[in-house]
Amino acid sequence: MKILVLLSGGVDSSTCLALAVNKYGNENVVALSSYYGQKHTKELESARKIANYYKVELIEMNLAKIFAYSNCSLLSHSGKDIPQGTYDEQLKNSDSEVISTYVPFRNGLFLSTAASIALSKDCDIIYYGAHSDDVAGNAYPDCSFEFNESMNLAIWLGSGKKVKIEAPFVGLHKSDIVKKGLELNLPYELTWSCYEGEEYSCGKCATCIDREKAFLINNSVDPLVKIRENK
Repeated sequence: MKILVLLSGGVDSSTCLALAVNKYGNENVVALSSYYGQKHTKELESARKIANYYKVELIEMNLAKIFAYSNCSLLSHSGKDIPQGTYDEQLKNSDSEVISTYVPFRNGLFLSTAASIALSKDCDIIYYGAHSDDVAGNAYPDCSFEFNESMNLAIWLGSGKKVKIEAPFVGLHKSDIVKKGLELNLPYELTWSCYEGEEYSCGKCATCIDREKAFLINNSVDPLVKIRENK
């Protein structure tokens, strides 16, 4: 069994990689990271660190041109500021069901790209770290259980019934993911989730808030908070 893991360098995808390595061995795991035109590359740098830590092959793709027409606030060409506050707060103040940090159909594109590479690398399964908190109502529709099931069927059929998708955290909360990563002794200090690309995590954007809360639920402290507070 050979596994291709979508690796952004954040908490969820890094825990996915740790889970795959623990289950199948690093010799049977390939990681795939994608640059999509985001305002900073801190997560990609973290993906390299995580892949190096687990001694797995890392393939890097540049998909930026596909998102050149989007005004998502995460993208370098966007004039929008990255919002602060929780996803719930952002949705309450928005006229749309999705929020400004939603990159249009990003997971669909990532998974389609991964399916092609998985076939070429003789991988049987694609792992990715979507989880229930990511759906955030309908703020990130390409993280839902229904989306995962539909993409799994499409890729299974489109690959000649050779490649499947597994989202091992799709029914879990981020705190459950952190719990699993802590059990696996994942070096979370090497990961990066913050939407800002500064030296230290901001602690104010939605992904920082969710991440830090997940550690606290596990009676732990996000190592990036420790680094920020000791700067």
